[in-house]
Amino acid sequence: MKRILKTGFAIALVAISSVTYAGNKDRAGQAGASQLLINPWASSSGWAGANSACATGLEATYTNIAGLAFTPKTELIFANTSWFSGSGIKIQSFGLSQKLSETAVLGLSIQSINFGEIDITTEELPEGGIGTFSPKATTINVGVAKEFSNSIYGGFGIKLLSEGISNAKASGVAFDMGVRYVTGEKDNVKFGIALKNVGPKMQYSGDGFAYTTTIDEEQFTVEWRTQAFELPALLNIGGSYDYYVGESVDSVSGDIKSMHRVTAAGNFTSNSFGKDQFRVGVEYGFRQLFMIRAGYLYEQGVFSAVSRTTFNSGPTAGLTFQVPLNKNGSTLGIDYAYRATRPMTGNHSIGIRINL
Repeated sequence: MKRILKTGFAIALVAISSVTYAGNKDRAGQAGASQLLINPWASSSGWAGANSACATGLEATYTNIAGLAFTPKTELIFANTSWFSGSGIKIQSFGLSQKLSETAVLGLSIQSINFGEIDITTEELPEGGIGTFSPKATTINVGVAKEFSNSIYGGFGIKLLSEGISNAKASGVAFDMGVRYVTGEKDNVKFGIALKNVGPKMQYSGDGFAYTTTIDEEQFTVEWRTQAFELPALLNIGGSYDYYVGESVDSVSGDIKSMHRVTAAGNFTSNSFGKDQFRVGVEYGFRQLFMIRAGYLYEQGVFSAVSRTTFNSGPTAGLTFQVPLNKNGSTLGIDYAYRATRPMTGNHSIGIRINL
């Protein structure tokens, strides 16, 4: 059975990659709910998202939800991102993942984007002065992942979306699913496929689309029709390789521990409403106490201000400090990541991670 599953996974990987390689750059900008394309977590942000095949625990719910299955027991993450540094946009995220059994893990996370206070303007008062409004976007993500064998892991997630202002709102639902295959003598080779942000169209409604008009000296309230919009569906295909120096095997968990570890990772993203993207990243880890990482995101035209269709200008970097809390394996970690952008001066993310 394991051989059949491995063979089927390999065939699916080749088939999907060959079909989706072309992408759909002609539809760039035609999807909404772009908050689904924002990585709210600090650790994986430093990879530029290249670690879709090796992300573990709660952070894997963004890149490939199958990695949620690698949660040791209980994980808590608090993260804050300064989006487009200087713009005043803040992203707050909280998540919890809990191992339910020897093979199943449940994850829950909430992401909230606060755009700050914006002046209300009208045709008569283009300079404002009549109050402010605050746009908000919230995403609630619930996912489950399972270990099907020593090599194959899978996950499925549901995201509830809400965005809008005081008098106009839209809500929707999106689905994620992913598979990870682990191989190698030391389980140091990983491959993964993840389909993200698949769901029905969203549509705005509310009093903000209504206005009062007079016909034959009678007043009527008219509501503008709104156009429904698609979600930014995408496909991630990734791989990674771990190189250990001075490794040892934990007698209880069976996990590999090493003095030094270097992980190289790559990911191909096929966007339904944008250009294809290639991501590469590398991470160095010292005894699970200190990790430093860097990544790069490339898409066609990323070097040109004229043809660029993404605010990401390419490079990312990050680091993690992690300390043990007790002899049972509980840890406390602090993550930081920087993502270069054009325009503005980049995105800064910081997170606190607790493993119990």
